[in-house]
Amino acid sequence: MSVSECAPQPVVTDPRPAPELPAGGARPQDVVVAPPTSGGEDEEDGKIKEEGELGEDEIGDHLSDLGTVTAAEHVYRSLSITQGLSPRGKSALCSYIYLQNLEVPFSKIKDLSCVSFMPHLITLDASHNDITNFFGFQPPRNLEEVNLSHNHMSEMKDLSAYPSLRRLNLDYNNFREIRGLQRCVSLTHLSLAHNRLYSTRGLNSLPLRDVSLKANQIQRVENMDCLRALQTLDLSYNRIQSLSGLQNLDYLGVINLEGNLVREIKEACHLHDLPLLRVLNLQENPVQDQPDYRLAVTFFLQRLTTLDQKEVTVEEKVSAMNKFDPPAEVVAAKDHMVHLMYHLMQPQVLLNSTLPGLDTPYPMLVLTGPQACGKRELAHKLCQHFADFFAYGTCHTTRSPYFGEVDGCDYHFASEEEFQRMTHMGKFIETIQYREHHYGLSWDAIEAAAQDGLACCVHMELEGVRSLKMSRLEPRYVLLVPTDLEAYACRLRQRGLYSHAQVQTAVARVALYVTVNRRQPGYFDNVIPCDDLREAYTMLSQVVRDYLGLDEQMAGKSTPATSAGDSLAAEKERDRDNRVFGNKVEARMVPQTTSTETAALQRRRQLAREAVAGQSAAAYTQLFSRSPVTAPGGARAVSPYQQEHRENSSPESRPSSGLSTLSLARASLEDMYDGPEPPGGLGQDPEQPADPTTTPDRSQLASRGSSSRPGADAKPILPPIPSGRRTSEP
Repeated sequence: MSVSECAPQPVVTDPRPAPELPAGGARPQDVVVAPPTSGGEDEEDGKIKEEGELGEDEIGDHLSDLGTVTAAEHVYRSLSITQGLSPRGKSALCSYIYLQNLEVPFSKIKDLSCVSFMPHLITLDASHNDITNFFGFQPPRNLEEVNLSHNHMSEMKDLSAYPSLRRLNLDYNNFREIRGLQRCVSLTHLSLAHNRLYSTRGLNSLPLRDVSLKANQIQRVENMDCLRALQTLDLSYNRIQSLSGLQNLDYLGVINLEGNLVREIKEACHLHDLPLLRVLNLQENPVQDQPDYRLAVTFFLQRLTTLDQKEVTVEEKVSAMNKFDPPAEVVAAKDHMVHLMYHLMQPQVLLNSTLPGLDTPYPMLVLTGPQACGKRELAHKLCQHFADFFAYGTCHTTRSPYFGEVDGCDYHFASEEEFQRMTHMGKFIETIQYREHHYGLSWDAIEAAAQDGLACCVHMELEGVRSLKMSRLEPRYVLLVPTDLEAYACRLRQRGLYSHAQVQTAVARVALYVTVNRRQPGYFDNVIPCDDLREAYTMLSQVVRDYLGLDEQMAGKSTPATSAGDSLAAEKERDRDNRVFGNKVEARMVPQTTSTETAALQRRRQLAREAVAGQSAAAYTQLFSRSPVTAPGGARAVSPYQQEHRENSSPESRPSSGLSTLSLARASLEDMYDGPEPPGGLGQDPEQPADPTTTPDRSQLASRGSSSRPGADAKPILPPIPSGRRTSEP
């Protein structure tokens, strides 16, 4: 309608009703209907214009967005009315043929036939009316957005004539199924909330990006995988129990499932492969009553940023990962903490495995490798061949014995209840769960070897190695790895003990050992191929000889074998040679002290002297909890064993700070408490400080028993395999 048409027209008093509008939608210019009489009666259809309704002449006050049709003609392109229209006002809408935006909510409209006269219409809002006919008008060719919510429509019709339609809002109607949208090739936003839909069918291959089906009667998700462009989906307040059907929506980022009937956490697995899913709402679902619900959903859907309208924090993601799929290092750390706390809850005794020295760990040899790679056979053979140096550490397991296995020799076979009881009693130093069975290395197995003055040789899987590395023990680790996977798999099948799946799992785990060895250099002390067990044992025995220094020791011997009458003296001589040689090897393996370390040691000694004299903080007094005890009158009681040890030991053969042998265990312990005080040691007169320019060597530092401060993070270097079985005291 032009501006001239909107101007006030001369009033013509004519009781006749207004003539019908022509088909083209042009309003007759020669007929103007008079305003209502003072009685308020509207002559058309005998209806009365109610208070608050807009008449024909008042519609012009709601026009906006002035535009041009031609250079000389201007029109209004937007009409927005938010109150009721009189019957004549409704008829007058047909004359606005150039409208592009029509908003008539709450206007008491029952049909939209007037839209047929608006070929340029782009946006239509006819919500909150009494419309019952679905799209009951001729289609404007450029219609893009339609809002028909809060009406009384119950059946959808074919919308093939609306190829430009992009947004369609049909909330709060009475639709029971989705129909007629197959050819809406531009439709990207669809809302059918608060209807009576029972299925999600009818959305085939539409370019929809935002779909709202809230508050319907939908029981399952169907035919949604064809919506490849879907980004936001609202299915809240329905009756959905399963999330199956949402798997292939690669662009889906927001899902609202509030108020449904989802009960199982495993339903979240259907959403696991959605790469862009960031927001999920499962409030008011029974699944929220499941234990660890939030952590479980966060674990299954690790890309989530918002769950149940709350932000998913980094701490929650870490906790979820550590609970449901912890890294191997976390499992080992937890295993170590559990066994350490259970062990500390028991009465504490001095263990033989702690006797070599306060700062020297008990020597052990650990053979590790994939299942059935031959590590147990090699461990038994090694302990038989080097019986004067090693004892086999028998582990516990909850699995049943295989054919030929002997209880107490190959494993200690225990029930699940007995295994848990031993765990709670602090009997284990490490345990692992491999498949459905538990394996554990007990303190008793280590103590049995330590009591005989031998090193403990054990075998275990990689998980056990990780846990053992958390403990105070510092074994030497030898990796046995098959290089021919086909031969390894054939060996497993020939045993007849494993299923096909177990064989495949064991073969796949070989790559895990190889990866750890490659990514963490030094994690294993030696790597030996175990395709041929004979060759593997030859290499292993040579490695052990190198550890023990047996080849060098045999080459350095210059005295012939003693006769039977001199057997006791020869045995003592060999023991002394072994001790001296072992300590020389230890001294070579100890890293050289740098100038910074020397200065730090001097400062610590000075602080220690001040602490003894009461001149410094009490924090350093803990250094002297094991200070030498003097006998009454300044005399010390010396046992024959100590006297012999002192006669047979030179200053160079004293235990170093990093390495010692089990053969010196008892002598080291007694000498630590009853031996003479070294020069400049802790027993020195506090009033006479030592020369700060004098730096004792490593052997002197070791004899003082305080080579590292309490709480130091650095562990001593790997201990050697002991130099032989302990001899009896004279």
